[in-house]
Amino acid sequence: MENIDKMSRVQKLTFSAMVMAIYIVVLYFTQSFSFGAYQIRIATSLYALSYLFPFLVFPLGLANFISNMFFGGFGIVDMLGGCIVGIVASASIVLIRKKGWNRVLIAVPIVLVPGLGVATYLSYFLNMPYQLMALNLCIGQLLPSVVGVVLVKALERVWRPARVSTSR
Repeated sequence: MENIDKMSRVQKLTFSAMVMAIYIVVLYFTQSFSFGAYQIRIATSLYALSYLFPFLVFPLGLANFISNMFFGGFGIVDMLGGCIVGIVASASIVLIRKKGWNRVLIAVPIVLVPGLGVATYLSYFLNMPYQLMALNLCIGQLLPSVVGVVLVKALERVWRPARVSTSR
């Protein structure tokens, strides 16, 4: 995506703010099933955008922090934990791109990083065994991971450079 390299700092900042706002709004409208022992957190599908826009790694973590501040139930632990999970998941997706691995692998960090990471503190707060909590969270992240992969594939198709026609 050569156009991304041509974005100015202001454009990247503006784009980051828009993605953060989308994350927070999506989480607001899906909060009834985005928190607790069984989570389907559709907003985490936006982590996949870091495949196309690597500068989104920290903004996506910050979006998670802000969302958990407004809607999460476990205070600073949830805010910091979610921020770290968002950064690690997004950075893992950037690594997948840098290594040239298949973009379908974007789904793996979207499932495993929140599923295994958030379970470390949610299992304690909800008094559930870690393995059960991790399994619940990973299952809940399957849908967002598929949405993330589809989102990246769709955006790549839209932004693919136009082919030059040789016939007139």
